[in-house]
Parts: sequence; structure tokens; C-alpha cells
Amino acid sequence: MTDRAVGVLLPRDLPVERVREFARRAEELGFDELWVVEDCFFRGGIAQAAAVLAWTERIRVGIGILPAAVRDAAFTAMEAATLAELFPGRVDVGIGHGMPAWMRQVGAWPSSPLTLLEEHLRAVRAIVHGERVDVDGRYVQLDGVQLEYPPAHPPRILAGVRGPKSLAASGRAADGTVLAEPVTPEYVAEALRHIAPTREHRVVAYCVAAVDDDADSARRLARPALAWVGEPDWAPHIAPLPYAQEFAELRAGVGSPDEFAQVLPDAWVDDLAVVGTPDAARARMEALWSAGVTVTVLFPLGPDPVRALDALARVL
Repeated sequence: MTDRAVGVLLPRDLPVERVREFARRAEELGFDELWVVEDCFFRGGIAQAAAVLAWTERIRVGIGILPAAVRDAAFTAMEAATLAELFPGRVDVGIGHGMPAWMRQVGAWPSSPLTLLEEHLRAVRAIVHGERVDVDGRYVQLDGVQLEYPPAHPPRILAGVRGPKSLAASGRAADGTVLAEPVTPEYVAEALRHIAPTREHRVVAYCVAAVDDDADSARRLARPALAWVGEPDWAPHIAPLPYAQEFAELRAGVGSPDEFAQVLPDAWVDDLAVVGTPDAARARMEALWSAGVTVTVLFPLGPDPVRALDALARVL
């Protein structure tokens, strides 16, 4: 893997009238990629990606992530391929299980999420590459599905997953994996062990990020975004760390997530985020790239995410 890209995340709650400004500023500052999210119930990922691609000229746009359980594989492929036709070489599409609570809320959580995801990933990837696809799976049934105009530059299809079995499925069926925050070099190594890629495989790392000449100011900005890291869903991220037991004990000994974020040792904040002075933040990204990350996607923090882009751009 030779490319080491830096991306930014479009905040899910950014006022809609500022989305174009954010996208264009990210491109002006020189970020390689911009990732949009599809969280319930904010904004749709495909619609956001199309708008951002149209408003910009160069920046690559990723969607992270589309829940497989609420989409038909053929139509997912058709949407992804259309973006790739219109904006060749600029599209990545992440597909995942979706958050279980949200999927149950809309009546879409399957009895076998792993089977559904792998069937979906395989079918979508084959279709966007122009193949004629027949599938008689547990969840995906396709009879001779083939695009009339397959894109010359097919979009990369990535899996947004955590957990050993899901990571292994990503290695088998996807072009890459989107790792949710927090991402540490130890977590990357553990994830790649399960992914076990046998071909080129991009690793996209979502990272809480704050850059300031005063490292303490940067940490203060990052702490609230780390508040939920101690909850059970994030256990796979913490387990590979040398202080995992201390981490669990600290979380058990405090009340709210906000209190937990405030008592995190500075050294742990530095591990769990791209944070600190520009030099410190660059060093952290270098560690992630050396561990196998392809794209480091930075979360802009603070009251003005557009202004935060300028601070984050100091690492470029």
C-alpha cells in the first residue's frame, strides 16, 4: 500500500446551508478525501455524496456507511455506479451492518447480519465491475443483474465493520475496511489480522482530531468526542491496548460518559485521537499509516466545523 491520504469527515449535524462551504473549503485546503455519514436520522449518504461531488472538482468522496439491511444490493450497486459514472475516480462506498438499535427501530435487523452483509458486499462489488450476477442467497436473490452502462472506473466498495467475523468478511468480499473511531496502531494490527487481505485492501480510519499549538487546548477539545469510548460497543477498539484493563476499571469507577472523558489520562487521549500540536498530530498519523492505515479521516471539532478545517489542515 503506497498511498497515505488525509481526509475529513462532514459532520452529520452541520447546518445544511454550510455543507457546500465545508466541502469547498476542504478541497481548497488540500485534503485528499471527504467522507459523509448516514446516521439515523440525519441525512442520506448517497444524496450528500452526490451534492459534495458536484460542488467540488478534485476531492475524493466516501460514504460511510450505508446499512446493508435497508437496501437491495442491485439498487445499491446502481446508485454507486451512477456516482462513479458522473464523477469517475472519485467515489468510495462503505457498506456495513448499521447500528443494531437503529436497524431494529426501522424493523430491518436480520437474523444473520454477517450473512446478509457478505452477500450484499459480494453482489454490489460484482455488479459495479460490470459482471452479470446471479445469486440465490439467504438474503440476496438476483437473476441475471447487469448494468447497462458499467462505470469505466468502478467505485471502491468497503465494509464498515468491527468484530473478528465481520472483519474477516470484509477481507473476503470488499475492497477495503472503514474502521470507526477510536483507531490506534494496536487496533489496526488486530483488525488486519482478522481481515487477512489477499489483495489490495484500503483501511480507512476515522479519528477524533484536534490540532492546536497548545496541546492541552487540543486535548480539551477532543475529550467530549471520546466520551462514549468506554461503552461496550467499543470494546474491540480497546482490547488490544496495553492499558485495556486499567481503561475498563476507570470507566467502571465513574458515572457518566462525560465524566469519564474528563478523567481520561492525557496519554490515553493522545493514543485515542489525532491530537496536539501539528508535529504531534502528524506523528500520530505516521504511526497509523505505518500500522497499515491508508486514509486517516479527521473529525473536525468545536463550535465551527468549517473553521476547524483550517486548524486540521496544518497537518498536511
